[in-house]
Amino acid sequence: MTPLFISDLHLDDARPEVTEAFLALLDGPARESDSLYILGDLFDSWIGDDAVDAHDQRVTQGLRRYTDAGHRCHFLHGNRDFLIGPRFAAAAGINLMPGPQLIDIAGERALIMHGDELCIDDHDYQRLRRVVRNPAVQWTFLHLPRALRRRIAGRLRAGSTASQEQKPPEIMDVNQGAVAKTMTHFGVTLLIHGHTHRPAIHEFELEDARARRIVLGDWYAQG
Repeated sequence: MTPLFISDLHLDDARPEVTEAFLALLDGPARESDSLYILGDLFDSWIGDDAVDAHDQRVTQGLRRYTDAGHRCHFLHGNRDFLIGPRFAAAAGINLMPGPQLIDIAGERALIMHGDELCIDDHDYQRLRRVVRNPAVQWTFLHLPRALRRRIAGRLRAGSTASQEQKPPEIMDVNQGAVAKTMTHFGVTLLIHGHTHRPAIHEFELEDARARRIVLGDWYAQG
């Protein structure tokens, strides 16, 4: 069966309709596929596996129902939920994938990734990404009191929103040169990613071969 791909749901208890849509997908249409790939930003923020609230528990239980029914769910970290760890994965029954992955889709090799690492023209974001992905920084953050972690995460989200409003849209999109370099490095002509919230199928030439870049939509309006 054909696998399903989703990304950028940004689940949060402030947007219950999106959470309900995701749970309905898991309990319904997703059962028609044997595997589901979540390419990052399942949650709007994640401050650690030890800080799961009632909303997160519902999502965990929905994923567990899906995987207990014999379906596979694979997860790639996004820029909002890169702290999801093995405790959540075990509870939900999902497979955590470390970074970009090569998979087979009906005999075609494809590269899947969240996509934020391709937005190299946004220098401020890339600097922040290097900091927050540093293992030492993550260890320190995860050992802070949960209330403090929530305040820090809230400030980072607010700062990110304010920063995006001031940047030209093209800076926050992927860089085509980075796309071509990445696909060439992995030896693929098919790339699937999210992050940019700009769903489309882009076709282009890559070393005398026809290549495709499939961008998944977000769930703010497209779920």
